[in-house]
Amino acid sequence: MRTVIGHFGFRVRDLARARFFYDAILPSLGLQAIDNGKESFLIGRSTDEPLPFIWVGVTQPAFWTSEHQTSKSPIHVAFKATSRGMVDAFHHAALASGGMDNGAPGPRGPAEMGYYTAFVLDPDGNNVEAGVRE
Repeated sequence: MRTVIGHFGFRVRDLARARFFYDAILPSLGLQAIDNGKESFLIGRSTDEPLPFIWVGVTQPAFWTSEHQTSKSPIHVAFKATSRGMVDAFHHAALASGGMDNGAPGPRGPAEMGYYTAFVLDPDGNNVEAGVRE
């Protein structure tokens, strides 16, 4: 199946704090943070498979206007997991690295969806999810 998103990005207030948080949760999902300079990093599968990616940084991209403010409207990002164990590991790692619980691991939606997911808030208040459809 083709991916519909090539990349997207969001700003954070404290890059080191964000990097610590995402470095802690990404391995549980088979992902990693990839260095991208002093003011940003990328989230992706690996340096060998860089697309799609999520850009996370403290600078304001040139194509944003002054109306764009960091975490003025928190984002929601959902990572695809391949097992309940991955969802549980994600949630545990997020809480251990400073994330706040925003929905413990468990089934969501109608039973026929077979969706098992967990939600946390990252250090900037963004809602981060990991879920698996069984």
